[in-house]
Amino acid sequence: MMGTFTKSFGAAGGYIAASQAVIDALRTHSHSNGYATSMSPPVVQQVLTSMRIIMGRDGTNDGTRRIQTLADNARYFRQAIKKLGFIVYGNDASPIVPVMLFMPGKISAIGREMKKRGICIVVVGYPATPIVESRVRFCLSASHTRADLDKVLQAMDELGDTLGLKYSRQRLAVCDKDRKIKIT
Repeated sequence: MMGTFTKSFGAAGGYIAASQAVIDALRTHSHSNGYATSMSPPVVQQVLTSMRIIMGRDGTNDGTRRIQTLADNARYFRQAIKKLGFIVYGNDASPIVPVMLFMPGKISAIGREMKKRGICIVVVGYPATPIVESRVRFCLSASHTRADLDKVLQAMDELGDTLGLKYSRQRLAVCDKDRKIKIT
C-alpha cells in the first residue's frame, strides 16, 4: 500500500507499507533512493502526533470528533455543490472535492474572483490534468465551520453563473415534507 501525507495530514512526504522484501527492492532499485530526501523530523512528528490523536491515545475523543466533523463537512459540501449544478469527481466520502472547470481559460478567472472574495482555492490544470479536465480542488477540514462552507458555496453559485461553470444536467430528486418526490 502506498499513500501520501500531503493532503490527509497537511504534511509532506508519503509512505509505503509492504513486506520487507518489497521495501528492500525499492530501496535498492528505486531512483528516488539516491535523488530524493527523507521526511524531515518535524514532519514525521506532526504525522505521529496526528495519528495518536486520531487513535485516542492522547486521552481524549478529539480525534473521533474531528473525523466525524470532517465526514459531515465533506458530505454537506459535496451534496450542496452538486445541487448547485457543478460536476464533481471523486468519492462521495472524500474531503478532497474536485469541481470540474473543463476549460483551461477559466482557471485564472475563478482563482482571481475567489481571491477577491477572501477565499483561497487550489486550481489545477494542464499538465497536472488532461487539458480539458481543469478543476478547482477544495480541501475540506474539520476546522471549517458551516458558515465557512456556506460562504464558499455562495461564491461558487455566483461564479458558476457568471463564468458558465454549471455543466451538470443531472436533475436531483428530493422528497418534500409530504414525502412526495419532487424534481429540482
